[in-house]
Amino acid sequence: MADDELEESKPKKKKPIILYVIIGLVVVLALAGGTAYYVVTHYINPKPAVREPGTLMKLGDPKEGFIVNIGPANSGRYLKIGVILELKPNKDAAADAHGGKGLSPEEIKIQDAVLHVLRSQKVEDLDPSKQERLKEAIKQAVNKALEKPDAVYEVFITTLLVQ
Repeated sequence: MADDELEESKPKKKKPIILYVIIGLVVVLALAGGTAYYVVTHYINPKPAVREPGTLMKLGDPKEGFIVNIGPANSGRYLKIGVILELKPNKDAAADAHGGKGLSPEEIKIQDAVLHVLRSQKVEDLDPSKQERLKEAIKQAVNKALEKPDAVYEVFITTLLVQ
Protein backbone atom coordinates (compact mmCIF):
# COMPACT_ATOMS: atom_id res chain seq x y z
CA MET A 1 0.00 0.00 0.00
CA ALA A 2 2.91 2.33 0.57
CA ASP A 3 3.94 1.91 -3.03
CA ASP A 4 0.49 2.92 -4.27
CA GLU A 5 0.56 6.12 -2.21
CA LEU A 6 4.01 7.06 -3.56
CA GLU A 7 2.88 6.64 -7.16
CA GLU A 8 -0.21 8.78 -6.65
CA SER A 9 1.68 11.60 -4.90
CA LYS A 10 4.34 11.94 -7.70
CA PRO A 11 3.39 14.53 -10.31
CA LYS A 12 3.41 13.34 -13.90
CA LYS A 13 6.32 14.86 -15.86
CA LYS A 14 5.53 13.29 -19.26
CA LYS A 15 3.15 15.24 -21.46
CA PRO A 16 1.47 13.36 -24.23
CA ILE A 17 3.32 13.52 -27.57
CA ILE A 18 0.04 14.24 -29.36
CA LEU A 19 -0.06 17.74 -27.81
CA TYR A 20 3.32 18.62 -29.38
CA VAL A 21 2.19 17.30 -32.75
CA ILE A 22 -0.99 19.40 -32.68
CA ILE A 23 0.89 22.57 -31.71
CA GLY A 24 3.44 21.95 -34.47
CA LEU A 25 0.70 21.40 -37.05
CA VAL A 26 -1.08 24.61 -36.06
CA VAL A 27 2.14 26.63 -36.37
CA VAL A 28 3.01 25.09 -39.77
CA LEU A 29 -0.52 25.66 -41.12
CA ALA A 30 -0.54 29.28 -39.91
CA LEU A 31 2.82 29.95 -41.63
CA ALA A 32 1.68 28.26 -44.84
CA GLY A 33 -1.59 30.22 -44.89
CA GLY A 34 0.19 33.51 -44.28
CA THR A 35 2.71 32.80 -47.01
CA ALA A 36 -0.01 31.81 -49.48
CA TYR A 37 -1.98 34.98 -48.71
CA TYR A 38 1.11 37.15 -49.22
CA VAL A 39 1.97 35.51 -52.55
CA VAL A 40 -1.58 35.78 -53.88
CA THR A 41 -2.05 39.43 -52.92
CA HIS A 42 1.38 40.68 -54.01
CA TYR A 43 2.53 38.57 -56.92
CA ILE A 44 -0.35 36.74 -58.57
CA ASN A 45 -2.97 39.49 -58.37
CA PRO A 46 -1.08 42.80 -58.06
CA LYS A 47 -3.03 45.96 -57.55
CA PRO A 48 -3.19 48.12 -60.66
CA ALA A 49 -1.10 51.24 -60.58
CA VAL A 50 -3.23 54.21 -59.62
CA ARG A 51 -2.63 57.26 -61.77
CA GLU A 52 -4.22 60.63 -61.81
CA PRO A 53 -6.69 61.18 -64.65
CA GLY A 54 -5.15 62.70 -67.74
CA THR A 55 -6.24 65.63 -69.83
CA LEU A 56 -7.85 64.89 -73.19
CA MET A 57 -6.64 66.63 -76.33
CA LYS A 58 -8.49 66.31 -79.65
CA LEU A 59 -6.12 66.67 -82.55
CA GLY A 60 -6.75 68.26 -85.92
CA ASP A 61 -9.89 70.04 -86.99
CA PRO A 62 -12.60 69.89 -84.28
CA LYS A 63 -15.12 68.41 -86.74
CA GLU A 64 -12.99 66.54 -89.24
CA GLY A 65 -9.91 65.46 -87.31
CA PHE A 66 -7.01 64.88 -89.72
CA ILE A 67 -7.27 64.38 -93.46
CA VAL A 68 -3.92 63.22 -94.84
CA ASN A 69 -2.62 61.45 -97.91
CA ILE A 70 -1.19 58.00 -97.24
CA GLY A 71 1.06 55.65 -99.12
CA PRO A 72 3.18 56.82 -102.04
CA ALA A 73 2.67 60.41 -103.17
CA ASN A 74 0.97 59.38 -106.41
CA SER A 75 -1.35 56.77 -104.84
CA GLY A 76 -4.31 59.14 -104.48
CA ARG A 77 -5.30 57.49 -101.15
CA TYR A 78 -6.52 59.60 -98.26
CA LEU A 79 -7.09 58.98 -94.59
CA LYS A 80 -9.62 60.78 -92.44
CA ILE A 81 -8.96 60.04 -88.79
CA GLY A 82 -10.07 61.42 -85.45
CA VAL A 83 -7.41 61.14 -82.74
CA ILE A 84 -7.76 62.01 -79.07
CA LEU A 85 -4.79 61.79 -76.72
CA GLU A 86 -4.98 61.35 -72.97
CA LEU A 87 -1.97 63.28 -71.72
CA LYS A 88 -0.34 63.32 -68.34
CA PRO A 89 -1.56 66.46 -66.54
CA ASN A 90 0.99 69.24 -66.74
CA LYS A 91 0.81 71.71 -63.86
CA ASP A 92 3.03 74.20 -65.71
CA ALA A 93 0.69 74.20 -68.73
CA ALA A 94 -2.22 75.28 -66.55
CA ALA A 95 -0.21 78.28 -65.38
CA ASP A 96 0.98 79.10 -68.91
CA ALA A 97 -2.45 78.71 -70.53
CA HIS A 98 -3.10 81.38 -73.09
CA GLY A 99 -6.46 82.66 -74.17
CA GLY A 100 -5.60 83.07 -77.87
CA LYS A 101 -6.78 80.87 -80.71
CA GLY A 102 -3.25 79.85 -81.69
CA LEU A 103 -1.69 76.53 -80.79
CA SER A 104 0.88 76.27 -78.05
CA PRO A 105 4.35 75.00 -79.01
CA GLU A 106 3.54 71.71 -77.28
CA GLU A 107 0.36 71.26 -79.34
CA ILE A 108 2.26 72.01 -82.55
CA LYS A 109 4.88 69.37 -81.71
CA ILE A 110 2.14 66.83 -80.95
CA GLN A 111 0.27 67.44 -84.19
CA ASP A 112 3.48 67.31 -86.23
CA ALA A 113 4.47 63.98 -84.66
CA VAL A 114 1.02 62.46 -85.26
CA LEU A 115 0.89 63.68 -88.86
CA HIS A 116 4.32 62.23 -89.51
CA VAL A 117 3.19 58.82 -88.23
CA LEU A 118 -0.07 58.93 -90.21
CA ARG A 119 1.60 59.95 -93.48
CA SER A 120 4.11 57.12 -93.18
CA GLN A 121 1.36 54.48 -92.97
CA LYS A 122 0.42 52.21 -95.84
CA VAL A 123 -3.15 51.17 -96.54
CA GLU A 124 -2.36 47.68 -95.20
CA ASP A 125 -1.18 49.19 -91.89
CA LEU A 126 -4.64 50.68 -91.30
CA ASP A 127 -6.36 47.29 -91.06
CA PRO A 128 -8.54 47.05 -87.92
CA SER A 129 -6.45 44.15 -86.61
CA LYS A 130 -3.37 46.42 -86.68
CA GLN A 131 -4.99 49.39 -84.95
CA GLU A 132 -3.14 48.79 -81.67
CA ARG A 133 0.19 49.10 -83.52
CA LEU A 134 -0.93 52.44 -84.95
CA LYS A 135 -1.90 53.68 -81.48
CA GLU A 136 1.46 52.57 -80.06
CA ALA A 137 3.34 54.28 -82.91
CA ILE A 138 1.44 57.54 -82.26
CA LYS A 139 2.10 57.27 -78.53
CA GLN A 140 5.84 56.73 -79.01
CA ALA A 141 6.14 59.54 -81.56
CA VAL A 142 4.38 62.06 -79.29
CA ASN A 143 6.43 61.00 -76.25
CA LYS A 144 9.60 61.46 -78.32
CA ALA A 145 8.46 64.86 -79.63
CA LEU A 146 7.68 66.08 -76.12
CA GLU A 147 10.90 64.54 -74.78
CA LYS A 148 8.96 62.84 -71.98
CA PRO A 149 8.81 59.03 -71.89
CA ASP A 150 5.38 58.89 -70.25
CA ALA A 151 3.60 62.03 -71.48
CA VAL A 152 0.83 60.07 -73.24
CA TYR A 153 -1.35 57.72 -71.23
CA GLU A 154 -3.62 56.54 -74.02
CA VAL A 155 -4.42 57.12 -77.69
CA PHE A 156 -8.04 56.95 -78.82
CA ILE A 157 -9.06 56.68 -82.46
CA THR A 158 -12.61 57.96 -82.82
CA THR A 159 -13.02 57.83 -86.61
CA LEU A 160 -11.07 56.11 -89.33
CA LEU A 161 -11.93 56.37 -93.00
CA VAL A 162 -9.65 55.35 -95.88
CA GLN A 163 -10.52 56.47 -99.42
